[in-house]
Amino acid sequence: MDLQQLSQLFASTFSPDPNVQKMAEIQIRKLGGQEGLITNVLQIVGNDNVDLATRQAAAVYLKNRVYSSYFVDTSPRPDQVPIPPSDRNNLKASVLPLIAASPNRAITVQLAGALKNVVARDFPENWPNLVDEVKKLLASSNIREVHAGCVTALEMVRAFRFRQNNDILPKLVEAFFPILVNIATQALSNPPAGTNQEVPTLLHLILKTYSTSIILQLSAHQQSSESLVPWGRLLFQVVNLQIPKDAVPEDEDERERSEWWKAKKWAYKILGRLFHRFGNPSQLPSSLQQDYGAFAQHFVTSFAPEIFKVYLQQTELYVSGQAWLSKKCQYRIFTFFTECVKPKSTWALLKPHVQNLVQSYIYPQLSFTPAKQEQWETDPIEFVRTSVDEYEVFDSPVSAATSFLFSVASNRTKTAFLPILGFINQVLQAKPAAPQRYGALNMTAALGPFIMRHPDVKGNMEQFVLQHVIPEFSTPEPYMRAVACEVLGTMIKAGLKFSQEQHLHAAFTAVAQCIDDAELPVRVHACLALTEMVTDTETVKNAVAPQVGKVIQTLLKLSEETDLDILNHCMEAMVETYQTELLPVAADLTARLCETYVRLARESQSADETDSHGIDLDSIMESTDNEDKIFAAMGVAKTIATVVNAVDSSPEILAQVQEIIIPIVKMTLEAKLLDLFDNMYDLVDSLTYKLRSISPNMWPIFELTYKLFKSDAVDFLDEMLPSLDNFVSFGGDVFKQRPDYRQMVLDIYQTSITSDHLGENDAVNGCKLAESMLLNLRGSIDDALQPIIATALPVMDKAETNALRLANLNVLVNAILYNPAAALHILDQAGPGVARKFFDKWFAAINVEARLPRVHDKKLSIVALCALMELDPASIPESVKEGWPGIVSGALKLFQEYPKAVQARKELEEAFHAESDDDDDDDDSKLLNLNEDEEDVWDEDSAYVEMLANEGQRLREKSERQAAGEDVSDDEVEEDIEEELGYISPLDTVHPYVTFKQALTAFQMKNGPGYQLATTSLSPDLQTFLMEVMRLADEPAVAAPAA
Repeated sequence: MDLQQLSQLFASTFSPDPNVQKMAEIQIRKLGGQEGLITNVLQIVGNDNVDLATRQAAAVYLKNRVYSSYFVDTSPRPDQVPIPPSDRNNLKASVLPLIAASPNRAITVQLAGALKNVVARDFPENWPNLVDEVKKLLASSNIREVHAGCVTALEMVRAFRFRQNNDILPKLVEAFFPILVNIATQALSNPPAGTNQEVPTLLHLILKTYSTSIILQLSAHQQSSESLVPWGRLLFQVVNLQIPKDAVPEDEDERERSEWWKAKKWAYKILGRLFHRFGNPSQLPSSLQQDYGAFAQHFVTSFAPEIFKVYLQQTELYVSGQAWLSKKCQYRIFTFFTECVKPKSTWALLKPHVQNLVQSYIYPQLSFTPAKQEQWETDPIEFVRTSVDEYEVFDSPVSAATSFLFSVASNRTKTAFLPILGFINQVLQAKPAAPQRYGALNMTAALGPFIMRHPDVKGNMEQFVLQHVIPEFSTPEPYMRAVACEVLGTMIKAGLKFSQEQHLHAAFTAVAQCIDDAELPVRVHACLALTEMVTDTETVKNAVAPQVGKVIQTLLKLSEETDLDILNHCMEAMVETYQTELLPVAADLTARLCETYVRLARESQSADETDSHGIDLDSIMESTDNEDKIFAAMGVAKTIATVVNAVDSSPEILAQVQEIIIPIVKMTLEAKLLDLFDNMYDLVDSLTYKLRSISPNMWPIFELTYKLFKSDAVDFLDEMLPSLDNFVSFGGDVFKQRPDYRQMVLDIYQTSITSDHLGENDAVNGCKLAESMLLNLRGSIDDALQPIIATALPVMDKAETNALRLANLNVLVNAILYNPAAALHILDQAGPGVARKFFDKWFAAINVEARLPRVHDKKLSIVALCALMELDPASIPESVKEGWPGIVSGALKLFQEYPKAVQARKELEEAFHAESDDDDDDDDSKLLNLNEDEEDVWDEDSAYVEMLANEGQRLREKSERQAAGEDVSDDEVEEDIEEELGYISPLDTVHPYVTFKQALTAFQMKNGPGYQLATTSLSPDLQTFLMEVMRLADEPAVAAPAA
């Protein structure tokens, strides 16, 4: 196809007629594999005679085609056609000149995306001269070529930014960074003037390149003074740069996005990252000490004080109105100040300024500003979203200010916390205007959990609430009523108790009135506060009970208006608290919730389809359009689950609720909304488990589950397993009549074991499903016994984890229990010595306590051994007859350990229930540091970062050893296999002692010589223990199943 026709096709891809657009896209896709097409696309992108929109469409196609098909692995998808070598070579020859000649940023971005993916695949082996080409561009006197060199350097660094332990990135840093820092320094030699964007754009690209290079590691070159000094000088120069008004837009939002302020943002980010990740010795994880310990000591003494001084100056200029700071830069400054709280050396710098920073910066940020007023009026839902969760916009000045407050309060409690509270009191005592009172109460709400744990403060909070919070419910400013609700709810949640009933009544009455407030944010905060009061105080719970229907309706209406996930938590709490009162309206409530869920799910699906053009990693990471809808849908699904739990005392209502829920599950699965599968399978599991039956309308969910497992959701077996187990456990009558259903479950098991796409955890889940079949469908799956055994036998040798070894052994033991004679015959026919090998593995597990750790494992093996005792001697294969007498001693060995396992399980259950009842938040030391000394602080956050770093180091070392061909065993780090407290099976009703006595009697009757040999070969201790087991079988206490 000639260039004219191809250009026309690209022009048609943005036609207003969707049919023309679709036809063009199909035609381009058909041409995709033709040799020379990429070369033609490159010519269109670079042709100044073609209109810009068409060139941009061609550039987008180029980026996506390179992303999907520049490299195709050995098993490509049907739609993947590799780019021919000639086109690859032309692409590498053309892309740098095209970037240099690019007419606009939109095309440059697409070309850069294509370049990054080529670099990731071909550099350095198949593009050895690329570094020289980039150096040539960077040395050019043509600013556009320098710009292209900077873009290329950035994309090369981005291509290798997440690769650990490779020497490519350090070599790129050493090759380019001395040149880049010189370019940036020269660009800054003249003060910024006018609207020319060339200099700030170069600065932006160069600083972004440096920032990208230090995501995971800081190279030896970057740690040297040869690099650190010039880059440090540049970064301070950018941070201190005063940008004239005529060089940036007047509008603050546009100014924030301008190239000059993007450059400053990256400078702040780099300085913060250098300190946080590499330059803070007191918080540096031990696994990083070897690489960065010396650098950290140098940085914290030589650079951190200078950063602190410069940042403090910038903050002072901002609060005094002498300079403007973008929101992103404010965020970076206070993130750095927060990092300075824990280390002793930087705390010494920060400590004298904390109170001033709180008064001059933090307090104004948390006050009711004109910007907040505008948001309240124009977008009250977003106001609530950001006020309920300060981290909703995580990189905002408000979130940084809040984090700073938290860090000071928890880490330097003794010296800094009380002065902050004193300032709050001082503000409120002065009775300033409402916006300032809002700031003080907002700070109080943020610090509530810390306040209520401070021994010198918590006792004063009832009086504080009465004096400064309750009166605000009567003020004309609605935002004061909202913040009053927030403070009250926070304090009650943190442990505030009213000493007098009239004080509680005043607070409750004030909150209750706000439920009907005209302003949406007030209603939301009132619902949040009321929920805390209801769950905390019996008096309020009883007072709300007659009106709970109205409260639930208010919550539903607010939830539908706002899609706020926090309201779902309120709904869950109300449903749990008023289970009896809500039983009559449970079906209606579920129907309303299901309507909301369907709306949110469909909206998220639409947003997802709209965003499907962003196929590369960066586009996916930046695309958040449907996240809020997905999270809101998840929240509603959890609320529906709470309703299910609340009505389980009434099977009739629960059955009604189930029929309302089934359609939303079906819709979610059919639409393949994978993000919501976990929630849906939780609902299916809960409904089928609580009802102990499978309704006719639920079986299509089973069919859909199998269909999805075999296609889009093969890696969702973990989520599907509890529901599948319930289908097998409680739908036995249907399975017995439906051979196709039995085949589906068998196929899921076999796929979980044999699929290359699944790991050992999935194989364990498959084994659990096979166990469920063998235990619940006794006598109905004879034809499945051979394929189950044939699937399990190879796993005996291939399993790498203890979990899979045990799960697979239990499948084979279950096969023995299902039909001992048939299973032994199948094992014997599987090959010479196979049956003997299985018995050897089984008895090796029996003889080592930890190998059959759970009650179920021991009981299963006991009952299976009992089944073997009852076997007719003629059914015993010759290959295992020699060891047959050992089955009695094996059973006795298990009985020796069985009571201990039952006791351990009982203790675990008691601990679980005790843990559910305990309030873990009573330990004040977790939140406050009341120590007198001012040493380095090492808290739970520090320990968590240490753990993550060390685990990352361990996994990297393991990966390196595997790559080197070493045998890497996980045994030393594998966790113990713990009891599954929610697990139920038909064996729960089996009496192991009684079963053993009956089996031993049958053994004596059917196989006298074998019985004689089995019992006389027992050691004296085991013979004595045998009598004890027989005695226990006759005791009345054993009439009930043991565990």
